[in-house]
Amino acid sequence: MLQDKCAVFGIFGAKKAAEFTYFGLYSLQHRGQESAGIVASNKGAINVHRGMGEVSAVFASEESLKKLKGDFAVGHTRYSTTGSSTMSNVQPLYTHFLNQSLAISHNGNITNAYALKRQLEGSGAIFQTTSDSEIILHLIARSRAKTMRKKIAASLRRVQGAYSLVFLTNDGIIAARDPRGFRPLALGKRGRSWVVASETCAFDIIGAKYVRDIDPGEVLEINANGLYTESIQHLKNNSYCIFEYVYFSRPDSKIFGQNVDKIRRRFGRQLATEHPADADFVISVPDSSNTAALGFSEGSGLRLEIGLIRNHYIGRTFIDPEQKIRDLDVKIKFNPVKGVLKGKKVVVVDDSIVRGTTSRKLVKLLRDAGAKEVHMRISSPPIISPCFYGIDMPTRRELIGSQLSVEQIRRRLGADSLGYLSLNGMLSVTSIPNDDFCAACFSGKYPTPIENNRDKLKLG
Repeated sequence: MLQDKCAVFGIFGAKKAAEFTYFGLYSLQHRGQESAGIVASNKGAINVHRGMGEVSAVFASEESLKKLKGDFAVGHTRYSTTGSSTMSNVQPLYTHFLNQSLAISHNGNITNAYALKRQLEGSGAIFQTTSDSEIILHLIARSRAKTMRKKIAASLRRVQGAYSLVFLTNDGIIAARDPRGFRPLALGKRGRSWVVASETCAFDIIGAKYVRDIDPGEVLEINANGLYTESIQHLKNNSYCIFEYVYFSRPDSKIFGQNVDKIRRRFGRQLATEHPADADFVISVPDSSNTAALGFSEGSGLRLEIGLIRNHYIGRTFIDPEQKIRDLDVKIKFNPVKGVLKGKKVVVVDDSIVRGTTSRKLVKLLRDAGAKEVHMRISSPPIISPCFYGIDMPTRRELIGSQLSVEQIRRRLGADSLGYLSLNGMLSVTSIPNDDFCAACFSGKYPTPIENNRDKLKLG
């Protein structure tokens, strides 16, 4: 399963800001489950609570939120793509310099992190974490710009790659997005409070309304005097991550100005046009492909059935290797509805195939449940290259789409047929210009230089 690096959230001008941040992070839990944290400001006093695990576990104690007093706060949920999964890397990262307090929450991945870190260490910087986000803090601390907003803007001009950031400062919060806009970042309002979040679904839970996206290359400061904007850099084209539509974002979110639910339905309808199937009905691999499966059903005229039940209550599982239960990992997560599947020709819609291991086990699970035929349909193209912009993706040699043809993959999975959505078909249904997307994982064409990551691109 692919993982996104994290989610960010910030709010200014709200009593009990930390509580709103907690609920916002709860809505964004799907973007990262390794760790969570909140930093709040109360009349200049900074309060911090961070921990390993999901939001509900980190803030399991009522006291953990009560101590986070203040009317502005920033929060974070993390899944590591750079830096190890340790307490030292849990965000928001927090520092203090020159009478300035500064906390950072980061979604993305800095592609020139290695070079920047070497430069900073050469000038005496000491790093406390292995996270690329700490590099940004060091750059800001060294900036000679006069205001924090300008320090942040000047520092980010040295950074390459993907970043959606929310900072907590002495006076308020500052949001920033890289000039290509790889990762989403939205601005909302709740009464007199301003809110920033990775996805708009975080606005819904606290009763905030979407105002607009933070523009690519924009640094937006929010304090008691209002909103102030600064530009990092203007580029001709954006590089919105198309995988936000395929998998990461919740279907009830608005991403890059588009409703995710509508885009995924269009993916499914286009997939049905490109790869129809002679079958009795359509099922999804819950939950990420539910909407695309609905679109496939609409486009094909085949009815949508519930053929797989997902267990949503999976914690850490300790499996005795002596049990010898084949495909246990898939059976823990999914269970087939045998009464629906028995003797039927089934179209299975999934959002993507990474290594192919899970898909092969799913096909076997469905056949063992009595399915007569299993036709796999994937609502994205084959993944042929790793991501360096905030998605935890395997090396090229581990990606089945870079190693095998579609027919070879079909045979490997044991499916009766296999069809992927074409790259042109995927891009054509978004109503955003094709040149404004990053589809490097499907095309191998990266919009920025990739530093010190050539090993991940080797075929082996």
